[in-house]
Amino acid sequence: MDVKLILLKKDGSRKVFPLSSNITVIGRRHDCDLRIPLLPVSRRHCQLSQNEDTLKIRDLGSRNGTYLNDNRIDEATVRAGDYLKIGPLTFMLQVNGQPKEIIPPELAAKEKAKQEGPRPAAVQKPTAKAPAEEESDIFADLDEDASDSFLGELEDL
Repeated sequence: MDVKLILLKKDGSRKVFPLSSNITVIGRRHDCDLRIPLLPVSRRHCQLSQNEDTLKIRDLGSRNGTYLNDNRIDEATVRAGDYLKIGPLTFMLQVNGQPKEIIPPELAAKEKAKQEGPRPAAVQKPTAKAPAEEESDIFADLDEDASDSFLGELEDL
């Protein structure tokens, strides 16, 4: 299975992170497979595990939670096109080249709402949503030691 996490930035740019092993730990620590040196990201935030045909995500007791399609999860099966929110960053999951079109979650939600049409108020249920992202620069909370390399990597898009 060819799995990629695609970081979706506010300016529309993207950064692709291929997941080369069956287990990928995401967090702030130096020994994480995908290191995100931002203070809202826990040291060991979450883990992606894949076998032949299934991909699962598990929160590792993070303080701010791991969100799958805007719902806080402890553990869940993820599919191509799902959105993961880890700290202030949003990733789209691409599996075996699918989906081909990478759409930010805001645009995907608007498109889905158009296709479904309005729902009756009685059917709508409140869901736990990811915390709103502050308007300030999301990189303001960078760990001093890692800020240059992480920002440099993101700017290389």
